[in-house]
Amino acid sequence: MGYVRESINYLFLNSAHPPGESENTRATVVTFVVLTFLPPSLNFSRAPTIIKTIMNCLFFRKDTVAGEKVMTINLLQLWMPIVAGSVIAWLVSGLIHMLIKYHNSDFQKLENEDDVMAAVRQGSPSMGLHHFPHCADMSDMANEDMQQKMIKGPVGILAIFPNGLPNMGKYLSQQFAFFLVGNVLIAYCATLVLSAGADFMTVFRFISAVGFIAYGWANIPYSIWFGFQWSMTAKYLLDALIYALVVAATFAWLWPVAN
Repeated sequence: MGYVRESINYLFLNSAHPPGESENTRATVVTFVVLTFLPPSLNFSRAPTIIKTIMNCLFFRKDTVAGEKVMTINLLQLWMPIVAGSVIAWLVSGLIHMLIKYHNSDFQKLENEDDVMAAVRQGSPSMGLHHFPHCADMSDMANEDMQQKMIKGPVGILAIFPNGLPNMGKYLSQQFAFFLVGNVLIAYCATLVLSAGADFMTVFRFISAVGFIAYGWANIPYSIWFGFQWSMTAKYLLDALIYALVVAATFAWLWPVAN
């Protein structure tokens, strides 16, 4: 345990490196500390190599090109733009949904809403998604009764939520977590290609492109397969573009300078 304490002190409390010591040494020490606390059943043979590789990539990476050291960065150096970008994107999301409100037209009201709710309530469906008429496998489409149900309609997807008023605290915290995790992933991509001291527009262009993909592109299949109107998906893509731009501006503003 004394060696563990010395290792932690070396890793987090002592910023100086002994002459000739590389960042790879810190990754090796972290590997030892992690393996010390792993249950024996999880201490598999390749664990040291795997853990050290992860630590090098995420936290201690140093690269060289043509024999010259490149000012690479790690995730720990990007904690401020990650957090600040998440807060700003979360606030912008609130403005979009509570002030601008162009998503209010995404869903339409049923003319016989009360009758439909009563019919659904009578069936006591479980929470989650329900497809009607339900087709468990594509082979069921060959059934004549299923074909008639599909032709007669309606055909749709029903999402059942818990009864009661929306738990806005839960939803808002999950939305913030969405931005936070998304920004961590975006930041990791940035550490692979951008160096410390990169200029504002270089960072902005890269982060905005990756951010748009992260926040928006996965919405498209919902219009292809699940009946979402393309106008609705277009608005979510607009949301993604806005989030990507504000996050990119935050990263470019707070990007680490070269030492």
